[in-house]
Amino acid sequence: MKTRTLPALFLLMLSFTLTSCLEDKIDVRYTTYTGQEYEAISAALNLPNGRIDYSVELPEHMIALGMAPPEINNAKATLGRVLFYDNKLSRNQAVSCASCHHQQLAFSDDKAFSEGFDGQLTLRNSLALGSVANFKSSYEGGGGNNAGPPTQRQFFFWDERAHSIAEQSSLTIQDDIEMGMDLNELAGRLEQVPYYRVLFNKAYNTEAVSPAMITDALQEFLNSIVSTRTRFDDGLAAAGGDESRDFSSFTAKENQGKALFIQHCASCHGANMSVSRESLANNGLDETYTDPGVGAITGNPADIGKFKVPFLRNVALTAPYMHDGRFATLDEVVEHYNSGVNKHQNLDHRLRAPDGDSPRRLNLSSDDKAALVAFLETLTDEELVTASRFEDPFR
Repeated sequence: MKTRTLPALFLLMLSFTLTSCLEDKIDVRYTTYTGQEYEAISAALNLPNGRIDYSVELPEHMIALGMAPPEINNAKATLGRVLFYDNKLSRNQAVSCASCHHQQLAFSDDKAFSEGFDGQLTLRNSLALGSVANFKSSYEGGGGNNAGPPTQRQFFFWDERAHSIAEQSSLTIQDDIEMGMDLNELAGRLEQVPYYRVLFNKAYNTEAVSPAMITDALQEFLNSIVSTRTRFDDGLAAAGGDESRDFSSFTAKENQGKALFIQHCASCHGANMSVSRESLANNGLDETYTDPGVGAITGNPADIGKFKVPFLRNVALTAPYMHDGRFATLDEVVEHYNSGVNKHQNLDHRLRAPDGDSPRRLNLSSDDKAALVAFLETLTDEELVTASRFEDPFR
């Protein structure tokens, strides 16, 4: 009996050992660097010699809306993160994507207009990249439970001229004010950098760099950014996904502000902070627009003064507000919608008075306005702004 059992047991153990070794080799190839590769990386980058997990998880109340987390390639996201923080992406190597999108500010800027590669100011305020639950999930998912039109799609920039993150990245990198860098020239520049040869090889199995790889990797990193750990999300989960219920974890003032938001603001921004109800609108900032917004793209007079309706996660961190950064505080934003909306031929119908012509006035009390701001402050995700997987990887 023993002479038959031992060989079988030995073969089983040998098979297990060989399988484990094979799995280890596969794991090493895709999740760690060789000594030479890590030496090239660690000379400039503070990255671990192992896989960083960029996977996205969504809470149940978002899954119930029909939202689905994107599948993230960790090697591409790691490369995208390095690209996001690298000044080499600008013509004179003076600025990076992160120069206008700071993690501690939910990937926004604290200036009305950001400074481009040669010191010129951008034409519009930098949109917060951390204003959504997740780019792909929020911009493409949702519609269940009457949460919003299932076909409602949001695009990129204040005038939504870019239809993907990759396209947005391409336009930004090549913009004459922002980064001023030709993508083909950039690809050649990056091929000369030792750590990029390693990172592109891990992500795309080649050291050759193409413009499409650059924008694809940036898109992968941005699609890994997720903002779901807010007090609002905790309250919504406890309420079974029903934003109309008082949240037990909210103060009376915060619940008051939530009710006011649902009444006056949610028809554009969405009550669940995850699914868009409206993508573009004229919100009565001016009677005459020097910046025509979407109208400059379409040439349609009916689009003058229309701009992107942004998601509002982390809005307390992303001042100043509006496409031109004209409002320094949330109090000023609330007051605009309370009493400052201007008459315009393209003014959104939700901001018009019952006569259909003059701007709507909310006539909120001081207590109401303070409650609205208190509610907006519950949308802050502290994990997002401190997570090491999103921080600057350069030494």
